[in-house]
Amino acid sequence: MNKVKRKFIFYAEMAVFVLLTVLLSVINAINFTMASEDADRITEMISKSGGTFFRDDSNAAITPGGRGNSRIGPMGPDSPEMNASVRYFTYAFDEDGNAEKIDYRISAVTESEAERWAESLLNEDIGWTNVTYRYRVYEKNDKTYVTVIDQGRELLPSYRILIISLCGEAAVLLLSFLILVLVGKSLFHQFEEADRKQKQFIANVESEFKLPLTIINANTEVIERENGSNDQTKSINRQVRKMTKLVKNLAALSIFEEKDITVSKVDMSNIFNVAIDTKKSKFEKHNIELEYSIDTDITVDGDERAIKQIFDELIENSIKFSVSKASFILQKQNGRIVIRQTNDTNLSNGSIDQIFDRFTTLENANDKDGYGLGLSYVKDIVKAHNGRISAKVSGGIFTLQIDM
Repeated sequence: MNKVKRKFIFYAEMAVFVLLTVLLSVINAINFTMASEDADRITEMISKSGGTFFRDDSNAAITPGGRGNSRIGPMGPDSPEMNASVRYFTYAFDEDGNAEKIDYRISAVTESEAERWAESLLNEDIGWTNVTYRYRVYEKNDKTYVTVIDQGRELLPSYRILIISLCGEAAVLLLSFLILVLVGKSLFHQFEEADRKQKQFIANVESEFKLPLTIINANTEVIERENGSNDQTKSINRQVRKMTKLVKNLAALSIFEEKDITVSKVDMSNIFNVAIDTKKSKFEKHNIELEYSIDTDITVDGDERAIKQIFDELIENSIKFSVSKASFILQKQNGRIVIRQTNDTNLSNGSIDQIFDRFTTLENANDKDGYGLGLSYVKDIVKAHNGRISAKVSGGIFTLQIDM
């Protein structure tokens, strides 16, 4: 249950993070786009007046927005105060590359630096340079003009909003995490209690069933020694084995929920070979053609008993549901261990991942013994070893693959 709680908190935090990131990214993108558009309007006004905020004919101040010399006007590039506040320089270059200073109203760079800067932008069009400077390159009177304006003061609020956005996002993520942790305690309390009762029930079932099954098995052995084996005692033995396996599987289902495994270096190649050699006769008995390819020296850090259970369940599953042919592969691909079981089947095409759900069987299992626990157990083992498992049917072939 702790694992489920951690997943809930993780995915909830990821959702908050994604939503905040998208929202704040859009806000900041719009903010910086508007700042760029304002800067471009200023450089456009300068370009239209020949590289300066003054008309050549009257030496009168350009008044954006057609408001003349009014002292009251809108904010931004249309403000009549823009002429006095904008910081920029403009240089014109003839075909021979000779520079002419058109206007110079900036203190951050010297005139010689401004000239070299403008010359370096001759092959550009419109954009940002040195982070906070906006430039425009344009043609006029057979000359190439370069205007560069300083937008550092105008961009400062945008950068402040960006910093505040990042700090705000971090604060919201931390706050939401704390809320989720507190809420999770009460939210998952009832689930934890149900989980505890379920595990207690399974433990009681295992305990209560173990003794009667042991007694039945022992008494059957006594009857067989005294009177010999017959159909009735064989049937009893089969049902006892079936019930014993069911009880063990029920008890094993909860083992791997919290990754409660004993880790050691496990030789998967050897375990798989031994498991197949042990069951070869069963394949022959059921007239199933067996093929397998097992790479050597494949090892994994995991629980040896659980790894053996994976192979035993896959082999039993193949024997039970193969029509006439089955194959197994154990190999390494792209740094991961791949276990693949395939067999012919009469199932319909498509994904059949529901076979990993507890007590779930498919239509081809109607006349087979089993309770739908084996592959559910395998899935828990694989997840406990940080692996993935999937199944599908295509072209009459059932394929189950495990990546670890």
